Amino acid sequence: MAIATALTELSSLLGNRLSRSKSDLAEHGRSETHFPLTPPDGVAYPETTQEVKELVKICASHDCPVIGWGAGTSLEGAGLAIRGGVAVDFRLMDQVIKVNQEDLDVVVQPGLTREELNLYLRDTGLFFPIDPGANASLGGMASTRASGTTAVRYGTMRDNVMAAQVVLADGRVIRTGSRARKSAAGYDLTGLMVGSEGTLGLFTELTLKLHGRPAAVSAAVCAFDDMDSAVNAVIATIQIGIPMARIEFLDTATVLACNAYSGTDFPAQPHLMVEFHGSDKGVADDATRFGEVIADFGGLGFKWSAAEADRNALWTMRHNAYYACLALRKGARAVVTDICVPISRLAEAVEETRDDIAASPLDGPILGHVGDGNFHAILLVDPGDTAQMNIALQLSERMAHRALRLGGTMTGEHGIGMGKLGYMAAEHGDGWSIMGDIKRALDPGNIMNPGKVVKLN
Repeated sequence: MAIATALTELSSLLGNRLSRSKSDLAEHGRSETHFPLTPPDGVAYPETTQEVKELVKICASHDCPVIGWGAGTSLEGAGLAIRGGVAVDFRLMDQVIKVNQEDLDVVVQPGLTREELNLYLRDTGLFFPIDPGANASLGGMASTRASGTTAVRYGTMRDNVMAAQVVLADGRVIRTGSRARKSAAGYDLTGLMVGSEGTLGLFTELTLKLHGRPAAVSAAVCAFDDMDSAVNAVIATIQIGIPMARIEFLDTATVLACNAYSGTDFPAQPHLMVEFHGSDKGVADDATRFGEVIADFGGLGFKWSAAEADRNALWTMRHNAYYACLALRKGARAVVTDICVPISRLAEAVEETRDDIAASPLDGPILGHVGDGNFHAILLVDPGDTAQMNIALQLSERMAHRALRLGGTMTGEHGIGMGKLGYMAAEHGDGWSIMGDIKRALDPGNIMNPGKVVKLN
């Protein structure tokens, strides 16, 4: 009844920008991975920070959950309305507010996607480098502390969000951070909000770091006889300081899936895909040095190219790898899990994960952004097959505990949502209860994306 009352008041506030159509509810109840359809009770489409403020105040007065929604590309169910409520879709708040070229930063609204931002910046000589693969919204990327293929050089969203405007659970609007490159002024509220998955507030503006477009870019690809050689080549490359912009790993199963899906003809072997940014001479020298490193690990068929068409084809294929793996089994769903470990333990983590999957009845291609110790397993299951799902979740759990044993984290970029909630105590100990204390202080009614990241009594 309380949610219904909130929806009535929201309809008065937003008019036809408060939707209860079945198609809208279904669109905002879907996950990219294995989670079941979980539609909200309504979908709000605000246009201003003031509307978000009023929306949250209405929901708070009626104990109605509020769930932020970007592009819907979360892999751990972070955007699902598991307790009902209102999905706040930011697609109408998608403007570039100001580009500060001299200071290398930009102020944007949260519904803008990373591809739209870079298209807007195309004539400035600047770009925003964080590339999680999907054309995610920048608000969603900040909420989940996203990273992706370029994190090995440019860092993650944690490193590239300078400031934010946030609507809190009681309707207060705060600004965190500034456009200064550093600060020692009190608690890092920007860092607190980035990665909080909408459990503490909703972003309505973001100030992001920009980077100069490199004068030259080249990409390279090479094959290996086995997975261990490829991973050890990555470790050696990082340790000797070759400045990679991307360094991606695909196991044999992923390569075969990409060949079938994208029409490529890579050998049926594990592959590394890399990219170098810099001057013409610099990227040529880096590619040469990289070729020398991988030769020591049996790298095969090494070739590199500075041609834009070649690079675009390579990274388009890589970004489609998830869908290529899904296509290995018609109608399959996937439990997609990621872990991140120190570089020195990467080979061990990948080998143990590979052996674990091989001993199971499931297909589970492995790929990832191994330049920073982060990799993924795509565990394919038949929809409705409870036994397969249980096996996949057990494999995912073993990966999480493996990461902790090796000094890493259960997720390098996917976030917690509800999918990895059960591992938080193991990773954080009493620190997890402190997160709960922060949540209670800022959201005592537990209306902001409840059931995610923390557990409240």
